[in-house]
Amino acid sequence: MFSFALGTGSKNSAGEWLDVFFPAPQLGVSDSVLQLAEKHLDYSGGNQSIELSNTKAQAFAAMLSNAGETKLATVVEKLAYSEQNLVAVLLATDSKPTNVPEVYLKLHLLSHRLVKPNQINLNGMLNLLPQVVWTSHGAIDIHELPERQLQARLIGQIINVLSIDRLPQMANYIVPADVSIADSTRVYLGAYVGAGTVVMQEGFIDFNAGTEGLGTIKGIISTGFFVGKGSNLASGSASISKRINETRKQYFFGEDCFIGAHAAVGISLGDRCVVEAGLSITEDSLVQRVDAQNQAGDTVKAAELAGKSDLLFRHNPSSNMIEVLDKNKHH
Repeated sequence: MFSFALGTGSKNSAGEWLDVFFPAPQLGVSDSVLQLAEKHLDYSGGNQSIELSNTKAQAFAAMLSNAGETKLATVVEKLAYSEQNLVAVLLATDSKPTNVPEVYLKLHLLSHRLVKPNQINLNGMLNLLPQVVWTSHGAIDIHELPERQLQARLIGQIINVLSIDRLPQMANYIVPADVSIADSTRVYLGAYVGAGTVVMQEGFIDFNAGTEGLGTIKGIISTGFFVGKGSNLASGSASISKRINETRKQYFFGEDCFIGAHAAVGISLGDRCVVEAGLSITEDSLVQRVDAQNQAGDTVKAAELAGKSDLLFRHNPSSNMIEVLDKNKHH
């Protein structure tokens, strides 16, 4: 069993899932829990999302407690009193998600730091998620918002619209105790925010992206990028990547890197790399090697330098070329 969780979430008037909150997702599951799921939840193998009634959830909690699964039983017992919809998600394998609860479980695994970016299969997930209005009253189907707003006004209330997107902010589901986030709306659920990370006001972390920790983020970490410890992304810097549904390349920044303001990086970096402010680097960018005496060497595509450590990328205004200097050779 790859993963297991019970959660509660909201649906639209057509009975379609909008979001799911999993308070205690698990990687793997004990044999006793699996046997109880087969017996009481009618789990029949494979990847399944099984909706539960409150009564069934209460009975499942009692069975878990009797089997010695005290921690999980406590979580399920609390969920059993939810006024929202209940669902159990059992993933036998890490295959591409097929429904909204499966997507949300995988996003929770990332933000709970149970898996790291690019370690799990999220192929096609954005096609499964509906466009949702995230409000002070919870998730609302975008087509049902006008009616909900009218109902609220009639009783003297205002629905505060926070954002309109397929993904919510992480902090409404998971709040790590060992990070600092200036604007929580700029960190999506599915972000991996390592211990000691400071996300400044301008910082942004997408889903399936994140930081190992002990770094300051003032720029953008796009989907598919993972930043090592001690690295700093200056204000306005951006990691270039696309939200690819079926095939995604893995990118990482090593430890103690510095990405200058308004720089954009679309290759992996090793440790202790520096990218000059305002510089844009893609895999196809032509980069000229220079030696310690600033003598020009051969020209290569940036992709050939991916993952190497101790590199300084800079712009030469005279030649209008991107240059790379090996800082170890420089010394």
